[in-house]
Amino acid sequence: MKGPVPLNLGAILLLRKKHPCGNDLWQVTRLGADIRIRCQKCGHSVLIPRSKLERMIRKVLGGVDESRNSRAD
Repeated sequence: MKGPVPLNLGAILLLRKKHPCGNDLWQVTRLGADIRIRCQKCGHSVLIPRSKLERMIRKVLGGVDESRNSRAD
């Protein structure tokens, strides 16, 4: 059994099915039990349960904001 897919705020996701606008690239804008993703072409925003989104992901691409994960102490 696989663990959860590591997702970061700002990551770009390539999903299996295309959005009606014709795009399949989405950006992560909110993390938690539910994840909000925004279409990179039309800007439509969707809130999806993490378990369902993990099945929809084909590939996690760049665009990860590393500055949010590192602490400047």
